[in-house]
Amino acid sequence: MRLPLRRATLAAAVASAIALAAPATAADLPAAVDQPYPGNLVLHVDLSDAARHLYHVRETIPVSGNHAILYYPKWIPGVHGPSGPLANVAGFVVTGNGKRLPWRRDLQEMYAFHVDLPAGVNALELSFDYLAPATPSYIPLSFNEVAFYPAGYYSSRITVEPSVKLPAGWKYASALETAAQSGDEVRFKPVSFENLVDSPLMTGKHFTRIDLAPGQDTHVHLNITGDTAAGVKATDEQIAKQRSLVVQANRLFGAHHYAHYDFLLVTSDHTGHFGLEHHQSSDDRLFANFFTDADVNVAAGTLLPHEYIHSWNGKFRRPADLWTPSFAEPMQDDLLWVYEGLTDYWAGVLTARSGIWTTAQWRDSLAGIAADMSARTGRSWRSLQDTADGIPLTSRGTPGWTNYRRSSDYYPEGQLLWLDVDTKIRTLSNGKHTLDEFARAFYGMDNGSYTPKTYTFDDVIATLNGIQPYDWASFLRERLDATGDTLPEHGIEGGGWKLVYDDKPTPFVKTAESLRKTVNLAYSLGIQVSDKGVITDAQWEGVAAKAGLVPGVTLVAINGKDYSAQVLKDAVTAAKSNSAPIEFLIKDIDDYSTVKVDYHGGLKYPHLVRADGKDLIGDIATPRK
Repeated sequence: MRLPLRRATLAAAVASAIALAAPATAADLPAAVDQPYPGNLVLHVDLSDAARHLYHVRETIPVSGNHAILYYPKWIPGVHGPSGPLANVAGFVVTGNGKRLPWRRDLQEMYAFHVDLPAGVNALELSFDYLAPATPSYIPLSFNEVAFYPAGYYSSRITVEPSVKLPAGWKYASALETAAQSGDEVRFKPVSFENLVDSPLMTGKHFTRIDLAPGQDTHVHLNITGDTAAGVKATDEQIAKQRSLVVQANRLFGAHHYAHYDFLLVTSDHTGHFGLEHHQSSDDRLFANFFTDADVNVAAGTLLPHEYIHSWNGKFRRPADLWTPSFAEPMQDDLLWVYEGLTDYWAGVLTARSGIWTTAQWRDSLAGIAADMSARTGRSWRSLQDTADGIPLTSRGTPGWTNYRRSSDYYPEGQLLWLDVDTKIRTLSNGKHTLDEFARAFYGMDNGSYTPKTYTFDDVIATLNGIQPYDWASFLRERLDATGDTLPEHGIEGGGWKLVYDDKPTPFVKTAESLRKTVNLAYSLGIQVSDKGVITDAQWEGVAAKAGLVPGVTLVAINGKDYSAQVLKDAVTAAKSNSAPIEFLIKDIDDYSTVKVDYHGGLKYPHLVRADGKDLIGDIATPRK
């Protein structure tokens, strides 16, 4: 039997129901203020049910007043777009004083949730499940996936007390500082919500932890988990090279900006292969045979250096438009050619200086990048600058025609841009100055501090002019804003080398084709093809594309033989010595047709060969003492 509500209670309940029934809009969302949030959030993430691909989350958020607005992190630093995986949150229930409270999603800002607060409720208890793509052997946990935060405050001024329950017997690593551990329950020291999101956790059944800075005050560790026990073991030689990376990075920048740093490396064939930077750690995903296959170890050798460099470039110093007070405000990506492009350049430099690569291997990498960027047909309409400006829209496009649409070219072409800057400084100063001096001037202050310092385009120009006076603004803008058929960067030539092609692939090309299960004939026939015969990209207006070999089409047979990578390469090679076109049987959905491609240039792969002048690329790759 239900007892009648008192009149005031009934009125409050009706008012609350009416308020939540009314559309909630972004106009109701408060601007973030730089003040401490009253009270600490408490977050507990239970990973023990990850075998069912579920994380169970409980969170307590102190509140006051009669209405609360909760955000789920939307704009994740380092991802360069509004990609917070809110769609993976399910079973979201809010209670106050033990009673379930209704909530409503904001109709304009869909990462915001409105909750009316009954009298006497001073904390919200959240419970939900995160539908996780977990594996049986490891879990890389990003806390932005499993936490909400109150609107109206800088995320750096909101304090949270995190804890995690691990799968039984698993080890873990994180930039978070452990307060206590009891069995599989780990409690961390209180941290700002900003730093929580910036401090992922990695846990796994197979686990190795390696000190990369023994006897030093930099406190850097390589933590490895993955599919197998053998796959998480690095050799002494591999460890020595990673330790050299730490030494060379600190010599380059002249300071470091972390209390301690943890590489969180997963070696697996059951995850995407990428890296995501954080200030005192990095989320790194590489192939299961990264440590056991020497060719793969070399081919993927720049990932750890790249993410490590981000501690300086992207985290400590970051573009002003990429700093936001919380994870709700849009980020602007116009300086990604510094944030990512310069990081990518120094990743190649430090990979060579640390011995992970030889100088010749760095040159082979540059040759591949220069060939890819020279062949970018999308350059005819889209500038390098726009690849940065428009990157938040990239995930919304359909697959195919990557060469014509361009995407995140601020990474590879950014390398060529900064090589151009480095060699120009060296040439203008007759070798007296280098881009290393820019590194020390721009990043080498406030040793040990990880309080971000933002910068603008003008700050970059001013620092360059402080190293070597020149019209750097025009130099950069001419390259950033260029469209047309010609690659505008000339750092390879300025470094004493030139790009040529022959029919012999470099070891990088061979390993890349093996790892990606693809054939890259972009510089010859003008197509890239998967191991299943599907064309994944084509040169816009190239001879193959004009004939009908376009992205999405499947190669069934070539010159009367079933498709294979070798059959394709043999046909291209044979056509060089005769005048007959190459004949392809293709399938487009369920339609078959025969097309002929009149190409006779043979296989072409990029290399660098010596040109006139000094070998500045060799000078740049030389380790610093």
